[in-house]
Amino acid sequence: MPPRPTHYLRDPLFLLCLTAGLLAFVVQSGELGTSDTTHRLQTTHWLWTSEPQVFPYEYPEFGLHGRGGRLYSWYGIGQSLLMLPADIVGTWISHWPIFAEYEDDPSVRGIVVSSSTNILVTVLTALIAFRLLVQLRFSVRESVAGVLALLFCTTHLHYTQNMMENNSILLLTLTGFSFQYEWLRTDNRRALFIGSSALGLNLLTRLTTGLDLVATGIFVLLVLWFGGRAGTPGSPPSNPLFEAARGRLLWRRLLAYCKVAAPVYLFFLAVDRIYQFYRFGSFTNTYVSIFAREERQIDPTLPANFPWSTPFHEGVFGALFKPEKSIFLFDPLLVLTLFLLIWLWKRMTPELRAYGVTSLILLATYICFYARYTFWSGDFAWGDRYVSTSVELAALIAVPLLMRYRAALTGERLGKTIWFAGCLLIAVSLLIQLASLAFWLPLEIYQMETLGHPTFVIALRFKNIAAFALGKMDAWGLNTEAMPQDPWDYVHITTWNFLPFVLRRVGEAPRWVVDIAFAVWFAALAALGAVLVRLRNSVRAFV
Repeated sequence: MPPRPTHYLRDPLFLLCLTAGLLAFVVQSGELGTSDTTHRLQTTHWLWTSEPQVFPYEYPEFGLHGRGGRLYSWYGIGQSLLMLPADIVGTWISHWPIFAEYEDDPSVRGIVVSSSTNILVTVLTALIAFRLLVQLRFSVRESVAGVLALLFCTTHLHYTQNMMENNSILLLTLTGFSFQYEWLRTDNRRALFIGSSALGLNLLTRLTTGLDLVATGIFVLLVLWFGGRAGTPGSPPSNPLFEAARGRLLWRRLLAYCKVAAPVYLFFLAVDRIYQFYRFGSFTNTYVSIFAREERQIDPTLPANFPWSTPFHEGVFGALFKPEKSIFLFDPLLVLTLFLLIWLWKRMTPELRAYGVTSLILLATYICFYARYTFWSGDFAWGDRYVSTSVELAALIAVPLLMRYRAALTGERLGKTIWFAGCLLIAVSLLIQLASLAFWLPLEIYQMETLGHPTFVIALRFKNIAAFALGKMDAWGLNTEAMPQDPWDYVHITTWNFLPFVLRRVGEAPRWVVDIAFAVWFAALAALGAVLVRLRNSVRAFV
């Protein structure tokens, strides 16, 4: 790889991070996106103020009774900790005299928290994803393209606007992969500690991210296995670290891994368990058992195995093929990844084989784990949010693989067709993710109460975009009876879901504020376009 440019405006990595930051800025709506994140932000507020985690009026829709009969949030504390600095700053700003007459919709605190946190997570994700792709021996051009595809052409874009925990989980998982792989190549124990700490932090957000922790260990093992086999394409036979895939040396490497990683994992697991004990008086249970007990008290007709009452096949096939949640529809780049892994398997380096297999194992495990869950689809979400992070992990290598083997593909029979089909799939993915930003996600959920199930949600979203732009919502039967039932929701699902439009639609902000918001938004859009052009020109010097 050529040396990095000395001027930052010629540095692809700087321009890539600037692109990520501008993208995260322009897609913000000013809202947190879902009630889940709003509840997690209230837990953030509880950490440093006298407010409770859950207000009494929120029960039974949200909250569980814990120690002392108090109501507690059922979520892990990870995302709440992530939002803590922004919440402190946002609360301080919201008390400025200039906002004294503002009616808080969208709230100043919410705008600060969502914008700053999403920008930070998106920029860090771009950095670590680029780092990992370069480690997997992709060129700078291929790595930049891979990161842009992740940011623009996967559900990562939707969750940059609607701040669920998905993007922060992906960031920490990518960090785990990257730094643990660095340890494997260099025997750097500090890198192993950093990667293990990132994966441990994930446990504080969602305990099921233990699957990501296990997957990273599988990735390390598979790299050793594929790299240590004689005759493996791309393997460096002189590298003693790959020789560790044989005999007792393998056990020594595993022991060295466990000496660093295991204490880190146990520490974060202990933190999660202490938090669980503080709320619910038990080190061993999870909120699911308490949730099930309280829900059955409210509704005795619920099945005994609630909330694991969905038939296994329904959860599996729903995640794969249901038109309202299919991972192939909401993340088409996954199709490209699957095809290229099969087509190019014999040409891949050990690292790529290991990464591809690991990401697919993780995806299959998540699908199977949540298959019996009553809310397997993630409920109010764009796509299947419980598995979308693992889908994005797999989709990360789709575009770099297509670019790396372009010459080989175009030189073979059907090669040009494969290249064209791959480019078409990338374009379709981009359109789908851009469409996901247009309206607040409950719009189609409200409409399906009238339209029924199953509904091809993505097609309905494009229909909504066309109808709203043309003023045909009523004429096309898209203004349903359920939509105005909640006045607050109705206001927010009947406007373009970007901050200036939301401010104008709600009507609480002064006109001059709305005008400034539009001016800044359009300027940021222009800057994003200019940076993308600059980025394209800068990577041409790299091969």
